[in-house]
Amino acid sequence: MELHGRPAEHPLSELSGDGLNWRPMTEADLDGVVAVAAEAFPHHFEDRACFAERLALFPQGCRVLGYDTGSVQGYLFAYPWRADAAPPLNALVGVLPQDPGVLYLHDLALSRTARGGGHAGSAVEDVMELARAGGWPAVSLVAVNDAAAFWARHGFEVADPPGMQEKLASYGPDARYMVRRL
Repeated sequence: MELHGRPAEHPLSELSGDGLNWRPMTEADLDGVVAVAAEAFPHHFEDRACFAERLALFPQGCRVLGYDTGSVQGYLFAYPWRADAAPPLNALVGVLPQDPGVLYLHDLALSRTARGGGHAGSAVEDVMELARAGGWPAVSLVAVNDAAAFWARHGFEVADPPGMQEKLASYGPDARYMVRRL
């Protein structure tokens, strides 16, 4: 696995022994990403076009977890965004903000078969390194599907800036805006 153009110290396949590795996402991976998203987030649908747009806007923040055969078993999307803000669910953003204040972790999902191997934690740390390299002071996200406890274990804290509850309405009643400061 490479991170920012250099080899990682321990490829994930060596750590987990399951043959899965994180790698940069390509357009050819998008159908696999959509399949994993449908499994992981059945109540938070996003069109393939949303994923394709994020990949086009900030490819360095887009990764997939897969076997050497190319099968997508997980993905993550992160991109620069405004602090104390969250893009609407299943919406094209057009362009990235001119004045981003954080790296926004839009999505991290694993197929059922890929869970439990430490892949999510490794991906979170990769995003933190990307944020540090980009000079962002924090990473933010919206936790759904009762995942706030998972994110808290990775250093994220619930934040409730003014107007956030209205922005989270499309994400469902359990949605929590969370931030990890670097």
